[in-house]
Amino acid sequence: MKIGILGSGSGTNAEAIIKSVKAGKCPVEIAIIISDVENAYILERGRKYGIPAYYINPGKHKTWLEPEIEKEYVNTLKDAGAELVALAGYMRIVKEPMLDAFPRRIINIHPALLPAFPGLESWRQALEYGVRYTGCTVHFVDKGIDTGPIILQAVVPILDNDTPESLHARIQVEEHKIYPEAIRLIAENKIEICGRRVIIHN
Repeated sequence: MKIGILGSGSGTNAEAIIKSVKAGKCPVEIAIIISDVENAYILERGRKYGIPAYYINPGKHKTWLEPEIEKEYVNTLKDAGAELVALAGYMRIVKEPMLDAFPRRIINIHPALLPAFPGLESWRQALEYGVRYTGCTVHFVDKGIDTGPIILQAVVPILDNDTPESLHARIQVEEHKIYPEAIRLIAENKIEICGRRVIIHN
């Protein structure tokens, strides 16, 4: 299976996926990396490993792409042969052009135990709310914000001396484990979606 990765930032999750592929633990080929931020380090990470990495101008909106621009993203992914799209710190809402082009084939990593604390800086939300545990979630992407069916989750305890930065760092350690694992399960056809539930077959 060929996958495409979309990201807006430094790309630590993208690198975790790349390393898992290189180690033979995740049976996919990373066909392309695309960013909506021209100088995003995720592009440099991809090129370092010989993966085609491109910036596509996102237009005038900060949180979403106009349909014609999103179609350019879709066409670029399709031209690269991508069958699955992994959002890795991609800071835009995915709309119909991409959802229709990759039905149940777009996944995301979110730094909280969904459905709790969707949206931005969810680690800070969890810390300020006072919960004892948070974590991260890999889920399918749908029309909502962080609302798609959940594939995998990992739990991270919140410590008394945690800061937003220290908590986020520990969550990222778990993200780098479960994101490649979720991609492996999909690539090996071990995932079945039943309504909102995701069944994992051995």
